Amino acid sequence: MQAVFFDFDGVILDSVAVKTAAFAEMYADHGEAVRRAVVDYHLSHGGVSRHEKFRHFHEQLLGLPMTEALMARLCAAFSDLTLAKVMAAPFIPGARETLAALADRSVSAFVASGTPQAELEAIVLARLGHGVFAEVHGSPRTKVEIVRDVLARHGFAPARCVFVGDAMTDWRAARECAVPFVGVSGPSGHPFPDNTAVVRALSLVALENPSPVTEPA
Repeated sequence: MQAVFFDFDGVILDSVAVKTAAFAEMYADHGEAVRRAVVDYHLSHGGVSRHEKFRHFHEQLLGLPMTEALMARLCAAFSDLTLAKVMAAPFIPGARETLAALADRSVSAFVASGTPQAELEAIVLARLGHGVFAEVHGSPRTKVEIVRDVLARHGFAPARCVFVGDAMTDWRAARECAVPFVGVSGPSGHPFPDNTAVVRALSLVALENPSPVTEPA
């Protein structure tokens, strides 16, 4: 194993519920049907950046135009609602121990997240300090772009790497990059195909037994 790519929310920190509640709160004034649609879309599009979600909510659900100024206000409000709670969120069981085990074996760990880059860096630094991850990557780049860039720059063989995620966005990124995959299941289950390696707690053993997700023809 040369490298492991980790999503962050729901994989390193148990913080998915924090962001779900924030989206629900931000759209509560638009009625229960919209609020429910927002939550459902958010949960079924884990790993997608908040920018893409806000654009979908306004243009598709509300039929309202999105502007750069509005996007900036929405993202700032979302950060205000979530940042302190994410900073206090518990770790996913086994996350810190698995990261330490990878470091002991000189296996590089990378973050590939939908969280904005600057915010992600601040969270990782506050919760884990320097040096735990070789690199930390967030939006606006997609996870496919992040993984392909890291593979190319470091000369890693995709088949000797692992992607760990909790959403189909992660599974699809692994598939497009021909990187084996391990899914992390939340309290209500997981969205992955039946043949996917899925765990509730992270461990080195789990990473050594991923699903052989291959690039589509």
